[in-house]
Amino acid sequence: MTAIVETKNLTRYYGEQLALNHLNLQIPVGAVYGFIGPNGAGKTTTMRILTTLLQPSGGEAWVAGLSVTQQRAEVRRVVGFMPDSFGFYNNMTAAEYLDFFAAAYHVPPARRRALIDDLLALVDLAHKRDSDVMSLSRGMKQRLSLARTLIHDPQLLILDEPASGLDPRARVELRELLRELRRLGKTIMISSHILTELAEMCTHIGIIERGTLLASGDVETIMRSLRPHRTFAIHVISDIATAAEIASTADHVLAVRTINDDGPPRIEVDIDGDDHAVSALLARLVSNGTAIIHFAAQTGNLEEIFLKVTEGIVGS
Repeated sequence: MTAIVETKNLTRYYGEQLALNHLNLQIPVGAVYGFIGPNGAGKTTTMRILTTLLQPSGGEAWVAGLSVTQQRAEVRRVVGFMPDSFGFYNNMTAAEYLDFFAAAYHVPPARRRALIDDLLALVDLAHKRDSDVMSLSRGMKQRLSLARTLIHDPQLLILDEPASGLDPRARVELRELLRELRRLGKTIMISSHILTELAEMCTHIGIIERGTLLASGDVETIMRSLRPHRTFAIHVISDIATAAEIASTADHVLAVRTINDDGPPRIEVDIDGDDHAVSALLARLVSNGTAIIHFAAQTGNLEEIFLKVTEGIVGS
């Protein structure tokens, strides 16, 4: 898959403090890339270099094939950046705010009205078109800022802690908006130190700690590398003990656990075989009279990935 972002030995010092340590990462076109790490890990430094707002001390980075050090103006045309803190001007409506940035990006005046209306509709702020930006809630300001990053139709969106300070409803709205932007063909790089904010939207992740990239790639591949077997949750309405015994005798089954909690009775099965082994397990259960209402692979979560990757590094 073609990479829209690539870095090679990207390094940044602040005085004698090493903030980025020979960072090598790739972000494929169309990905939602979660950039994960604690505060001070190097996330914002990386993003500011990719958006040409900060020069690296060493190494190189490319966005859409353009050098962030040699082709800064061209890079800015293909990137939309939403920093972790952003300013708004007093006595300016939401439409005027977007018009100001449209002019800065040389959008022709004849196109601006329709463009601004489309962007306000996209972020569900059409009803706030003529409202003063300072009267908007924080969630609305976040969405307006995101609309501003889209004003020049960038290929890549770089969002630094976009959900910071939002209430639960605003976070849900932001997630839905990011899903829509991906459907529209945008590649999204989004940072956070709160893993639950990214768990439901990322296709790829990068884990950074103390300026060093510890892991990067698609979520499924990273999970397989950390946990070579797969775990299947099987909900049954027949005798659960019998189902567990049947599953335990199937080929490639490593372990079987019986779960009796507030949810439906189920077993969890660890299996190290391929899809044929999984199919054989299901067939074995059904042929032996197990009444199954749910059979699905469990997906790992970002907390599990982060803790395993950073084990012995974070806090040392």
